[in-house]
Amino acid sequence: MESASAQEENVAGMDNPLRSAMFFGALLLGNAALAMGPWLVRLADTGPVSAAFWRLFLALPFLVCFARLAGQPMRGLPQKTLIVVAIGSIAFASDLASWHIGIEMTRLGNATLFGNAGSIILLFWGFIIARMMPRGFEWLAIVCALAGAGILLGRSLEISAETFVGDLFCITAGLLYAVYLLTLQKERAQFGSWSLLVWVSIFACPYLLGLAVILGEPVWPTNWTPVIVLFITSQLVGQGLMVFSLRHFPPLIIGLTLLTQPAIAAMIGYFAFDEVLSALDVVGMLLLGSALVVAKAAQGRGVRKE
Repeated sequence: MESASAQEENVAGMDNPLRSAMFFGALLLGNAALAMGPWLVRLADTGPVSAAFWRLFLALPFLVCFARLAGQPMRGLPQKTLIVVAIGSIAFASDLASWHIGIEMTRLGNATLFGNAGSIILLFWGFIIARMMPRGFEWLAIVCALAGAGILLGRSLEISAETFVGDLFCITAGLLYAVYLLTLQKERAQFGSWSLLVWVSIFACPYLLGLAVILGEPVWPTNWTPVIVLFITSQLVGQGLMVFSLRHFPPLIIGLTLLTQPAIAAMIGYFAFDEVLSALDVVGMLLLGSALVVAKAAQGRGVRKE
């Protein structure tokens, strides 16, 4: 992640209204594309872990092209670096596997919110590393996160034990994503986002395929459409637009636009799967979403160095 001063320079440089609108549109569109992921995982006729394998495997050739176009190195990585990347890749693959399993078991809005909980987890990690207590709005983020998560988990348990377990899988995914980010923070700055995604995919694909086989999932799709749309929207359009636009905005704006994902996912869940949200569900989502925004803003104030 860029430093706060570098982000301020990027934001200050967007004095052209048309250019600023273009980057903001890309940020929103990237979030919207990523929000379609849970719906497409549900539609895929493979297993959930198999869908995670295909979304990475099919995108790999395109990621290589993006890395080359960006001039990011993909060869000559030291053995020590490759070991670290392999460890981070397993964390990322486990994140995807856990999240996809959770998507099949809980509501799409819940899955998207809890799957993005890595920002809140990183906020806590920052306090531990810095050996400091939360301050001001950081306390508010903690209270909102606990209250929102408690409400959503309680509502899931009221619906069924399966949706509750699904939420736990998605929370685990958020934790694993935070592990992935922390493990590869130095490598990301050194090699670039696209190059790192290439290597992460190289290590993660065989792990996900092996896990899918062990779980006895159907791997080969009979209907390729959901899997192909999944890799295009999530790995190419979503990731591509986010990489393109993120450096132009402060963490607070990024956190606010992040909330479009659970909102879109909840609407898809309502229209496609009759997943109705009660007023209490909405309150829980707003509380947890507010915590995500504050956590993103705290990162920009230097709570966590990446």
